[in-house]
Amino acid sequence: MPDSVTASRPFEPGTTGWTAGDLEDPRIARQWERGRYEIVEGVLTKMPPAYFAGGRSVLELILILKGHLQARGIPNDFAAEVDLIIDEERVAIADAVWLTPQDKTKHAEAARKAGRSDPTRTRVLVPPTLVIESVSPGHERHDTRTKRRWYAEFGVPNYWLLDAFARSLECLVLEAGAYRIDVAGRDQDEIKPSLFAGLSVPLARLWES
Repeated sequence: MPDSVTASRPFEPGTTGWTAGDLEDPRIARQWERGRYEIVEGVLTKMPPAYFAGGRSVLELILILKGHLQARGIPNDFAAEVDLIIDEERVAIADAVWLTPQDKTKHAEAARKAGRSDPTRTRVLVPPTLVIESVSPGHERHDTRTKRRWYAEFGVPNYWLLDAFARSLECLVLEAGAYRIDVAGRDQDEIKPSLFAGLSVPLARLWES
């Protein structure tokens, strides 16, 4: 059984009344870090572990993006499994994010305003320039609808949905508070997202043979 946080509210998926502020409690943070959790409209939610195929595809995509940016001398700071504080009642795990230097500066400022002395030990408080989600079987609605709405409201300018099982990649851009498809492809297609000038993504490289 999970350790209890308080007598009235144990740290168990499905319990309500959780906020991003609760994660500042070291007792709660320790248990949060043992699993893969999100706060969904105030409800503590346990997320499924990633499938190998999905994790592999995300990694391959990141390698393509990092190589492209590095060749052009552009900072290529990607990270996987990142907590994003959407608001007090919504904390999401993003499968991958790209933070530009400007994003990192904004995050540091937001962390200072929140009273945090070390931005590197603070969950991401500002919209990353790019969020990539690997669609998980059985949780498609969460990635394609719920998180799509969350990230639009948060102001994430680029949201990419990678589905290793359908062998597809959909690149969305935020316009007037809603996402539209920039480019999309599947199987053996090559796509050219507008976010990265000169980039061509050979989708075949993302899938297991």
